[in-house]
Amino acid sequence: MVFCRYYMSMSKAHRLLERVCALFRAQLRRVSTEHGLKLVQLEALVYLSSANRYSNTPLALTEYLALTKGTVSQTLKALESRGLVTKIADEHDRRVQHCVVTDEGAAVALEALRLPTGGDAPHLESALRDVLRALQRTGDTRTFGVCNTCIHHQVEGPRTRCGLTGEPLRKAERTKICREHEPIPLRT
Repeated sequence: MVFCRYYMSMSKAHRLLERVCALFRAQLRRVSTEHGLKLVQLEALVYLSSANRYSNTPLALTEYLALTKGTVSQTLKALESRGLVTKIADEHDRRVQHCVVTDEGAAVALEALRLPTGGDAPHLESALRDVLRALQRTGDTRTFGVCNTCIHHQVEGPRTRCGLTGEPLRKAERTKICREHEPIPLRT
């Protein structure tokens, strides 16, 4: 009875979002099962395939998936043993490990992300982006947004750099997820 009252009091938007999330997770479970992975392993693989060099670390993965360090450590070990991820020491700080997705891992991640959009992908993406921004504004969490939508993304002629670190950004990094992302304020 309590659940029934809770469900009835949910807004229509909340019920739709809950259903979309359930269907998306079902898709992820299907792909993870087909590849002999646990769901958390596939989620880690999907994130790492989209993460830039500031965000492909075990710590960033821990924050993004909101898991414990131990769970992430075991997840990465399993992905490494399957040849889906390789750990590489940072060239500036050898204590930092970068988790790089192999070609095989990238193919699995790409398969997990193939979703039907009903032919209206730009509209769907825009609507989902609006929902995500609203949820992020209400919580105290990192945005983990795409680099080229960040306040720190600086274009200087043909070159770009991160205004936070001062480092140049390679072309491929500009469309990757960054844990240091700060959204550009919306114009009113």
